[in-house]
Amino acid sequence: MKNCIKYLILAALGLAAAACASPEKMASLADNVKVDCNPPVLEVVAGAIDANVSVTYPQDYFNPKVILEVTPVLVYEGGEVAMKPFKYQGEKVKDNYRVVPSSGGKVNEKVHFDYVEGMEKSYLELRGKVLAGGKSINLPTRKVADGANTTYMLVKRAGTVTFKPDNYQEIISSTTEGQIKYLVNSSDVRGSELKSSSVKEFLAALDAISADERSKVTSTEIVAYASPEGSVAHNDQLSDSRSRSASKAWDKVTKGHEATNPTVRSVGEDWEGFQKLVSQSDIEDKDLILRVLSMYSDPAVRENEIRNMSQVYTALKGEVLPELRRARLIANVEYKNYTNEELLDLLKNNENILDEEALLKVASLVRDSETKEKVYKKAAERFNSDRAMFNLAALYLSQGKDAKAQAGFNEIKGDDPDLLNAKGVLALRNDNFDEAEALFRKANTPDAKDNLGVVYLLTGRYDEAAKVLENPRGCCNNSVLAYILTDQLEKAKSNIHCKDPRVHYLKAIIAARQGDAAGVKDALDYAFKNPALKERAARDIEFAGYQF
Repeated sequence: MKNCIKYLILAALGLAAAACASPEKMASLADNVKVDCNPPVLEVVAGAIDANVSVTYPQDYFNPKVILEVTPVLVYEGGEVAMKPFKYQGEKVKDNYRVVPSSGGKVNEKVHFDYVEGMEKSYLELRGKVLAGGKSINLPTRKVADGANTTYMLVKRAGTVTFKPDNYQEIISSTTEGQIKYLVNSSDVRGSELKSSSVKEFLAALDAISADERSKVTSTEIVAYASPEGSVAHNDQLSDSRSRSASKAWDKVTKGHEATNPTVRSVGEDWEGFQKLVSQSDIEDKDLILRVLSMYSDPAVRENEIRNMSQVYTALKGEVLPELRRARLIANVEYKNYTNEELLDLLKNNENILDEEALLKVASLVRDSETKEKVYKKAAERFNSDRAMFNLAALYLSQGKDAKAQAGFNEIKGDDPDLLNAKGVLALRNDNFDEAEALFRKANTPDAKDNLGVVYLLTGRYDEAAKVLENPRGCCNNSVLAYILTDQLEKAKSNIHCKDPRVHYLKAIIAARQGDAAGVKDALDYAFKNPALKERAARDIEFAGYQF
């Protein structure tokens, strides 16, 4: 009986030994190990390739006396890069690695590689090595994922900076006027008023306008007033009478001068003129008078309160009220400014006649970058124009002359939103994404919003990019890209509205993801107008399996 028990024990030990694979056996049974990668197609996000790899070891596979080294390796055109190995140990190994029991188990690891050029055509493999009894046995290499998708790199990252607009006016509107003054409580026009310097200057202005082929009088007006003293009803009547007498005087004084028939208005008490003259005067306690005007809207109350200040009222009677007993003779004038053609001619032949706004305008008209640069420099020097300096720096930025652009923006004092946005673009181009984001947020302009979307795309925040790029001001490239990266393919398609090879390349990606081979070909035919995109397509995993 004892012998039978002994033989049974030995048999059980033999079976147990057979159940635990030897290192050699682990190599031969490696296909039984299940390996998964998420994502199955590697993707570059914010300059890095990250994935989760899970390995499931079956029961009786892992020898309790071995150490297993697993090295993730990314193989790409031009080379390969290996991570530091993950190490696992059997149950009987006295070390500090992660234990995988002989009963089987699952391990999950994160893999990370910094992107370098060439990795857009690559694959991830695991290289295993079993260490036992002083010897090393290699496991079969396992390919676990293809890679790597670099679609986000199709972002247009140069940034948007809009030139400062000019305030050039094609038509300049202005007024010229004279006035007739009246004695207190009178609507009679005195002869001396018809010969006053004010009326003479008005008539001289009418003659000058008539002689200038660029100027014309578009309308004329007579506006009569009464000073705010006495009853409102009396002053309204007095103002009406003055409008009628001024209208008759108009016919006399404008005879022989080009002037249209005037519209005639009676205002009544001139509280607006009163407030203006008081604020411009040196009258003592003028602040008190202005406070009364702000406190009371009733004309009678206003006048009564001001009359109660007897000393002040005496000054008003001498300095202010006589100026309000008047009728204004007004001509509304339009001046036709230089046309675009004339501005370009003046730039060549008489540049010094151009003011700041004209120089800014003509700079926007010229096509030649060198001439444009000279005009902005001229405006900046002659008029100390921040707008000209901003546009000069923006011109450098559009030419990729970032150092010159930086120097130009630094010369501008203050931090208006456009300047903050421009500085953000410089930070973006230098990969200073945190600084760029802060500047774009502070600027909060439409340009800054689009540029913020670029930061989001470059830093892997695709959902945020899709939100801010919903209605882009410029090219739709980045908006379409954001929708692709958030798997909103129909939105991406509907947002394509410009004929640009880069955008059509994105259109081809949409078609590829939707399994539309004909759409891929049609879109790429246009995209290949840019030879660089044809080279990219040959390595782009988006088009794996497509012929073009």
